[in-house]
Amino acid sequence: QVQLVESGGGLVQAGGSLRLSCVASGRTFRGYAMAWFRQAPGKEREFVGAISWSGSRTYYADSVKGRFTISRDNDDNTVYLQMNSLKPDDTAVYYCAARPGQAVLTSEYTYDYWGQGTQVTVSS
Repeated sequence: QVQLVESGGGLVQAGGSLRLSCVASGRTFRGYAMAWFRQAPGKEREFVGAISWSGSRTYYADSVKGRFTISRDNDDNTVYLQMNSLKPDDTAVYYCAARPGQAVLTSEYTYDYWGQGTQVTVSS
C-alpha cells in the first residue's frame, strides 16, 4: 500500500504560480512512477503530467506543457507540481497518483494509488 497526501492548493490570480506537493508513505517510493491528474467541475479527470521513478523521464499534457513542471525528491518521498502562468481553465481538484515501475503513462486506469486531492482555483 502507498498513501498519498497532496498539499499546496489555493486561490491564485491568473498569471500567478503555485507549487503542489504530494507526500508518499508506505512502500518504497523509489519504485513508483508518479503522476498528477486534475478534475474540473462537470468534467472528467484528465492527465496533467507524470515522472518516472528515477526522475529521468517526464511527460506533460499539451495544455500545460511549458507552464507546469513535475519533479520528485526520492529522499523525502515527495513529488511536486510547479505551476506557472496559471489560467482560469487550470481551476480543478488536483490529484497525485502512483503506479509501480518506471513507465510514464497517461491513463488514470494504470495508476494504483491516489491521494484525496487539493483544490486549485485561478481567478481571472
